[in-house]
Amino acid sequence: MKRLEGKRILVTGAGSGIGQATALRLLDEGAAVVAADIAADGLDATRARAAQDGTAERFVPCEMDVADEGSVTAGVRGAVDALGGLDSLVNAAGMLRAAHTHDTTLELWNKIVGVNLTGTFLVVREALPALLANPRSAIVNFSSTSAAFAHPYMAAYAASKGGIQAFTHSLALEYARKGLRAVCVAPGSIKSGITDATGGYIPQDADWSLFSRLMPILPTTVESSGTGMADPAVVAGVIAMLVSEDGAFITGTEIRIDGGTHA
Repeated sequence: MKRLEGKRILVTGAGSGIGQATALRLLDEGAAVVAADIAADGLDATRARAAQDGTAERFVPCEMDVADEGSVTAGVRGAVDALGGLDSLVNAAGMLRAAHTHDTTLELWNKIVGVNLTGTFLVVREALPALLANPRSAIVNFSSTSAAFAHPYMAAYAASKGGIQAFTHSLALEYARKGLRAVCVAPGSIKSGITDATGGYIPQDADWSLFSRLMPILPTTVESSGTGMADPAVVAGVIAMLVSEDGAFITGTEIRIDGGTHA
């Protein structure tokens, strides 16, 4: 199915995990994609996957640090120039660190919020003029199940993701009459670079029984940090729907993708 033939889409965090899977899925559905990431080697890996899939001619890599305003301004401008416009934006770039809240330094708090929440804002702000040049456009931002359900030792991460949800609701109302839709996906129990590293961030004296409520009820296909996870492709498929005409009446909401973890 080529639901996105001729569509021009910017995907941040496209060098690994869900962002990479999303970029590849959008390419497979016919879109031209600027894949942005801070990691050049990750972008090389995504390009190699696109070449294997026969979609590399519609793939444009872009090194971008979403926490740096100058990098975002230049990166989005370059994406718009490369694509000749912009129909959709997917903000998958993010980071996770874990710590006792009483041990969380202001530096760590600001870093997490700076990448996840402020980074999302910066990319959206810079992309809006190009998106609003179209009669219909879409933004998909990344929240998390942690925004609405307790995840221990992740206060800064959860706060940043809750902020993204509130920000997305505001976007949806502010720009609806101009044809822009804004939606959040809230993944949970999805294998990614973040989940692979999470076990190493959990405090050594953590109460692991607190994590018992964070297990999916559906069967999983892979493992990350010793627990069952789903492949990132399950989120990529939802995002492809959201930026296509199949998602034309969806805005101002969150779609939780967690295998029933919080059913």
